[in-house]
Amino acid sequence: MDLQNPAEPAPMLPQDGVLGPIAIEKLWNGRGATDRERALISLRAEGEALRLTIDASFHGDPAPAGPVGPTDGLWEHEVVELFIAGADGSYLEVEVGPYGHHLALRLRGVRDVVERGMQMRCRTVITRGLWSADCWLPRAWLPPGPHRLNACAIHGVKKGKPLIGDGRRYLSWVALPGAAPDFHQPAHFRPVVLPGL
Repeated sequence: MDLQNPAEPAPMLPQDGVLGPIAIEKLWNGRGATDRERALISLRAEGEALRLTIDASFHGDPAPAGPVGPTDGLWEHEVVELFIAGADGSYLEVEVGPYGHHLALRLRGVRDVVERGMQMRCRTVITRGLWSADCWLPRAWLPPGPHRLNACAIHGVKKGKPLIGDGRRYLSWVALPGAAPDFHQPAHFRPVVLPGL
């Protein structure tokens, strides 16, 4: 696969009002990951929100030190991330961890955060080696369409501390170019039609 010049796929469309499941089952560069690392997400329209549902393997990484709720630096822990990019170069990044920590960021241009720590309703459950989450993203947070999307999962610890670098596992729904994981590449996200829009 040529990650520098990928062929534009057709937009992924909702089926029966649900976009997904979207399987995060490969490493960021398109190489294979184990079945044990797989995460699934889906999006469904519910009133004035999109309901994000996550079903993922629980790797037992330690929880962030702070209280449950909006948490900066969540990407340094076990997390599933969703990116929704719009036509104007802006995008929404949503990070959710298994312990109930989350973070929502609005960006205008790559890594240019214009709003952070937005409050969202989110609930998580850990059960028998798996975790799940339901989060409600207000439609007002979404950038103008048409939309492009990517979803990622990150995990890995050493001696009880999150790892940064080679020991971490970075998975992505869309294979991304580069020498190291970089999820902030909206031009490579997959076109989608969000449910209810």
